[in-house]
Amino acid sequence: MKKTLAVGILTLSALTLAGCGTTTGERAGSGALMGAAGGALIGSLSAQAGAGALIGAGAGALGGYLYDQYQKGNID
Repeated sequence: MKKTLAVGILTLSALTLAGCGTTTGERAGSGALMGAAGGALIGSLSAQAGAGALIGAGAGALGGYLYDQYQKGNID
């Protein structure tokens, strides 16, 4: 139940902040922050909040960067 709730919160948060920022740095930064928060939340379910935050931050930064490049028309 907790894991399902965490995934739902993470998904909702990611969708809410997907458009935050207009520059590459802002989008990657907001993605990293949301990824870290979601990763810590999910990681805390298995007593690995720190590792989850680091993994989530990396994934979020990459997601924010890719979203920025998509919005600029650099990738399809």
